[in-house]
Amino acid sequence: MSEITNSQAQEASAIPTDTNLRLVTGYDGSPPAIRALDAATALLRGRHGSIEVVYVAHVPSVDMMSADALVEVEKDFDEIEEELRTEAAAQLGDLGLTWHFQRRQGNITAELIAAAEGVIADHPGDTGVIVVGSSSHASHRVLGSVAVGLARHCPVPLVIVP
Repeated sequence: MSEITNSQAQEASAIPTDTNLRLVTGYDGSPPAIRALDAATALLRGRHGSIEVVYVAHVPSVDMMSADALVEVEKDFDEIEEELRTEAAAQLGDLGLTWHFQRRQGNITAELIAAAEGVIADHPGDTGVIVVGSSSHASHRVLGSVAVGLARHCPVPLVIVP
């Protein structure tokens, strides 16, 4: 688990406390995703709301895959989902927070936005926020990352955790 510094805790406390927070956190088990989930727990601590942990299964090009290959990919996604659900449960442990886990399939940026819009629609009047980790892959500086895509297109507040 990463540690929340004093300055991060002060920034988190700047979020209004008179509204429930609905935090949608992109989660794939990577170090940036783990940091994002840690940050989401820090943002929610002492407030009402929930964390929606979202794993987006992404197949870059299904056009070139056979039906048998797609069945195998789905089985792999099912296994990955269970592993990530278990990891998230261990990370969130007995913090006493309300959280849910969901798997979506498609473009990661679009699915995280759709998940946030769905959570907000289910809880009108609450504040919805997407929380993701920043990528450390060098190629993402050129090609872009999920965090960059969200920064360009996100209709809700966005927290990108370093």
